[in-house]
Amino acid sequence: MKSITLEIYSDFVCPFCFLAEKPLIQAIDALSQEININLTWKPFELRPSPTPTLKPEGEYLSRVWKELVYPMALRMQTDIILPKVSPQPYTGLAFEGAIYAALNGKSPEYQHRMFTAFFQGQLNIWEIDILSRCAADIGLDKHDFRSALENGLHAKSYEEQLLYVQQQEVIKTVPTYIFPNGFRISGVLEREKVLALMLNQFGLM
Repeated sequence: MKSITLEIYSDFVCPFCFLAEKPLIQAIDALSQEININLTWKPFELRPSPTPTLKPEGEYLSRVWKELVYPMALRMQTDIILPKVSPQPYTGLAFEGAIYAALNGKSPEYQHRMFTAFFQGQLNIWEIDILSRCAADIGLDKHDFRSALENGLHAKSYEEQLLYVQQQEVIKTVPTYIFPNGFRISGVLEREKVLALMLNQFGLM
């Protein structure tokens, strides 16, 4: 069976990235008998340190969630809530954890756990204790994971990935999907839209 890699750039504190996850996975599952799609999650921290992060009680987030996020979540039947963590956490440490998870064969599970931890559990995913518990939830070694973060085992790798994206200026917003031929599209895509794109870009039509 032919294998294809699809990259998706996201941030764990972006609600649209969480909303995009379910239809993306559904589309991949729908094509699983025809093609093996390897989904590779890539980091794009919207506000890396020391840039100030947003506050949920602020006008901007309150308005965006009321006008865009909640109506979209209702339509897509996804449980999501504006976390009360204030200010919103930086996600660099969580992305270091994502590298650990990928190396241990748990990338999709880790991505989903980060989204649910923040947007359903309202957990501060900047804290090592919380990240370590979430890692254990998906079957990773809690103590080894914690040690990797405390010792900055994947800090350089994450910084290089972030710097590359910033220098190349290839990503302007998240979520952004990049197909093997270089075609890219951003935003929350419904299952049928994702499926149609995959059929076209992967030559399955």
